[in-house]
Amino acid sequence: MREAVIVATARTPLGKRGGLLSGVRPDEMGAIVLNAVVERAGIRPEMVEDVVMGCVTQIGEQGANIGRLSVLLAGWPETVPAVSINRMCGSSQQAVHFIATAIMSGAMEIGIAAGVESMSRVVPASDGAPLHPNILERFPIDTQFTGADMIAKKWGISRREMDEYSHQSHLRASAATRAGYFKGEMVPMGVTAPDGRQVHMDFDEGIRHEPDLEKMLALKSPFGEDCLITAGNASQVTDGAAAVLLMSREKALELGLKPRARIVAMAVVGSDPVMMLTGPIPATKMVLDRAGLTLDDMDAIEINEAFASVVLAWAREYEPDMSKVNPVGGAIALGHPVGCSGARLMGTLLHHLERTGGRYGLQTMCIGHGMGIATIIERLD
Repeated sequence: MREAVIVATARTPLGKRGGLLSGVRPDEMGAIVLNAVVERAGIRPEMVEDVVMGCVTQIGEQGANIGRLSVLLAGWPETVPAVSINRMCGSSQQAVHFIATAIMSGAMEIGIAAGVESMSRVVPASDGAPLHPNILERFPIDTQFTGADMIAKKWGISRREMDEYSHQSHLRASAATRAGYFKGEMVPMGVTAPDGRQVHMDFDEGIRHEPDLEKMLALKSPFGEDCLITAGNASQVTDGAAAVLLMSREKALELGLKPRARIVAMAVVGSDPVMMLTGPIPATKMVLDRAGLTLDDMDAIEINEAFASVVLAWAREYEPDMSKVNPVGGAIALGHPVGCSGARLMGTLLHHLERTGGRYGLQTMCIGHGMGIATIIERLD
């Protein structure tokens, strides 16, 4: 089987809901990262055989196949096709899987996996409807917040433990920002702030650079006194876009381009739709088994911080070296623009492996309605 390799990645800065990116349409963000990733790869847009773009709330400005509209807005030839997909929070990681699978099978040579979400301009879940009564009879599904709280209680994770983990996420993201670690991932943008100021945005807006643990511990849950989930230990509602350009190894070498990493193994699983967010636990086992590797072989691990309880329950099961887990912070600090996050995490993971000289990286995400997704990549010299 042929190898699928990553040649380039790009992402926007991540903006708080109602913040600096709230005046930017999602198709504009999509076009920005598409143009950036082909420029970084050094190829012409017409060489791209398909674009798969993850987006969760596909309505309004994110409807009507935002992937295709982003391609057209980017000024690319009309011959470049695109499709939009929704595997909820795992959408753009699934886009990576779809492009990689097509390359491995010989169906294409060059493709882009991307993701976008404007949670400011398109109300999250506004494309949905009440679940069918027969589903609810079988599975009394509530919200992700309920699921995250159930996870904390099942695995015996305390409120303090979640808040301390969340505090660490901000500290790590702040340190990474000061060190310039995100510069290579990011496409700086000139934006108009809600107050009319012109801002050169080359930073992620949600990071608290001096987080106050005591204030986090004092936050009240909006879901009642018994609920352990707060705004402080959940991911931020955020705007952003990201893209990953993949090729067959043969095509990259033919074009004189450096393959930066290869896709080693991929997995997607179903899990309890009521607890909802435990999917990274079985997805991790499946992808490690498929790769013939162990968690100890991983030099870096990106597990999406949808909620602190998700990461900590996974950690209870695997007992990893936590210095390897989300080493530059995660979605609690950076934000979670749901359709974008999978591709953003892939870029972050790759850059960290390159910066540290690590070999293998694991990326895994929980997914609404009970699923999980995981990918292992290997950095190439």
